[in-house]
Amino acid sequence: MDDTEQVSTEYSAAAQARWVDEPDKRPGRTAFQRDRARVLHSAALRRLAGTTQVVAPAAGDFPRTRLTHSLECAQIGRELGAALGCDPDLMETACLSHDIGHPPFGHTGEEALDLAARSCGGFEGNAQSLRILTRLEPKRFSAGTGGRSVGLNLTRAALDAATKYPWTRGSHPELPRKYGVYPEDQAVFDWLREDAPASRDRFERCFEAQVMDWSDDVAYSVHDVEDGLHAGHVAPAALRAPGERADLFAVARRYAPTAEQDELAEALDRLQAEEWWPRSYDASARARAALKDTTSQLIGRFCTAAEQATRERYGPKPLTRYAADLIVPRSVRTECAVLKAVAVRYVMQRDDQAQLRTWQRAVIGELAEVLLGSAPVGLDPVFQALYLEAADDAGRLRAVVDQIATLTDASAEARHRMLVIRR
Repeated sequence: MDDTEQVSTEYSAAAQARWVDEPDKRPGRTAFQRDRARVLHSAALRRLAGTTQVVAPAAGDFPRTRLTHSLECAQIGRELGAALGCDPDLMETACLSHDIGHPPFGHTGEEALDLAARSCGGFEGNAQSLRILTRLEPKRFSAGTGGRSVGLNLTRAALDAATKYPWTRGSHPELPRKYGVYPEDQAVFDWLREDAPASRDRFERCFEAQVMDWSDDVAYSVHDVEDGLHAGHVAPAALRAPGERADLFAVARRYAPTAEQDELAEALDRLQAEEWWPRSYDASARARAALKDTTSQLIGRFCTAAEQATRERYGPKPLTRYAADLIVPRSVRTECAVLKAVAVRYVMQRDDQAQLRTWQRAVIGELAEVLLGSAPVGLDPVFQALYLEAADDAGRLRAVVDQIATLTDASAEARHRMLVIRR
């Protein structure tokens, strides 16, 4: 590491090392401050402003997008991580980066791209995030990697903290569809995981990644319910009806598979018993202020519970890297699961959303077919170069998939109109 870069005393030199050594143009900053700045100024992060979180960005005047979700996740993660001893800039970098690889149309686009990419190893938004951070977002190039881009060239600790699923496709016994690295990015993945102790399970994430993951869960579970209430899709009174609750708990089992219906019911009852839980919502100024208070109360409840339980286990010392695991009480995870189910049941499972998702899958699939048939024509210069440099059909398909994954919802629709509908 260059001696002009300040060192965070709670993190080793190895944790602050970069894939390619480089000097700092502005001496006095820490390595993690540089990481945060690089992600914050990246085109890949800006693109998330036009990418679906739950509903399409154009569905209203102020829906949450992947970008606003990432910013909210970063605020939660920065504060929770700092309270536990993590470097706050490192935590913010991880949270800003965690969804940076998600394609157009949210999880629907992810599923469609995975199908289109089956002959080159599939597609996963988290693996794509690592690929963007270490290869696709042009910031640094290195002679040591054949002259190719090394992406933002973040520190080892930042890349590790941003890796939610530190394993390859199909290798995890319980999460075979989730993974964080493609085979062609194995070298940098091995490098970023060098600090993981041999005594720990090879699937275990570093402490900062665990904090990032919980911050992500807190942000989207709470905010998706807030958006659903404001849009009129969630009626507070319906959450007390027996039939509605049974349907809701069936969805919640996806997120809390070992929880029985009684446990899920108790979790919802605890939330509904709180003074700040909304009993009704009419979108008035007072109702909107009360809903914002509900959001704040839920975030504080979930983060405080995790902080206190973790401190009870490990004491007051700073907790970083592989020295601890984040402890989230089961009761709190169950409450979070119920909130996720509310968003799924009343927002994502609406009939109009099902029809929209069918159309979005067709857009991605048809766009992939046409671009692959015409490539390198139709690809942006960055992806044209990747296509032409590829050694085989799998590599060429990966370049096409990379191109589609970097589009916003609107630009994917526009290219589909131009290349598919008008041809």
